[in-house]
Amino acid sequence: MEEKIKSAQEQALSEISQAKTSDDIELLRVKYLGRKGLVNALFGELSSVPAQDKPKVGNLLNRLKIAVSSALDSAKGKTIDAGPAAAADSIDVTMPGRKRSLGRLHPLTQTLDNINEIFLNLGFKIAEGPEIETIYYNFEALNIPLDHPSRDAFDTFYIDDNSLLRSQTSTVQIRVMEKVKPPLAIISPGRVFRPDATDASHSFMFHQVEGLMVDKDIKFSDLKGILEIFVKRMFGEDTRMRFRPHFFPFTEPSAEVDISCIICKGKGETASAGGGKRCSVCGGKGWLEILGAGMVHPNVFSAVGYDPKKWRGFAFGMGVERIAMLKYGIDDIRLFFENDLRFLRQF
Repeated sequence: MEEKIKSAQEQALSEISQAKTSDDIELLRVKYLGRKGLVNALFGELSSVPAQDKPKVGNLLNRLKIAVSSALDSAKGKTIDAGPAAAADSIDVTMPGRKRSLGRLHPLTQTLDNINEIFLNLGFKIAEGPEIETIYYNFEALNIPLDHPSRDAFDTFYIDDNSLLRSQTSTVQIRVMEKVKPPLAIISPGRVFRPDATDASHSFMFHQVEGLMVDKDIKFSDLKGILEIFVKRMFGEDTRMRFRPHFFPFTEPSAEVDISCIICKGKGETASAGGGKRCSVCGGKGWLEILGAGMVHPNVFSAVGYDPKKWRGFAFGMGVERIAMLKYGIDDIRLFFENDLRFLRQF
């Protein structure tokens, strides 16, 4: 048995020393160390060795296995298809390297981060809430009872008789006011859902940022001042802003907020060779709608346990996609969700 082991080792080391390629090495590894290889076959004969010789023979077999394995590993690095020579054959070092493709933030994420940063610098805090809401938080606490005409515009995707996908992040304002005593100043960013037909300016899912400030002496002029700072930091110092009367069930008085067109600078027309041409972005109006705002309705304060005679506040809400489209001159909301790298790499 000892002679068999010695002969096997000499044979294996001799064949390994003559191997030229990694394929040769792999064949020899299977031949000697494979499940049906020579070394395993010799281990199988150990049972027929006399008991007093088994320790010695077993030790020789282990040394054989180690010697063959070491020789294979050593020979693998010396084959003709390994090392610098092989690299030179397979890689043209004179060719330019492949540039790594770096990821980047989605334009909506960039816009949302910018909005959040502006209001955080103004003293607001970020508050978040569930996307699956109850009818109470999505409608009733916001002064939108079942028979209210405006409810049709906000009706959304129902999960059951009492649960639905929220149609505005105003629900977060209610949840915060139920738990936190004023004064407070929060913004609530997140996804909202409405059963709108998808087209160039509408989507059944979009992102929204709503703001709320409550204190004893809050005035409409405070709302205007905060939004004016936001508009100038988001769109530029030369951007003008105006308020138009509007109706929202959860604010009174309410207003739509417009900014001067970022393309024609509020002129309503763009320069052309033959004279002025009506601006296609604002339709010649010189103004672009960006958000809705107003003073918090007393019924909303009553729903959360705030005394409307003691506390006053303002609220505002904007669509992130709308802000991004105006800021970057994008004319189709669907581009944000198609994952077309040709579009996304521009930001």
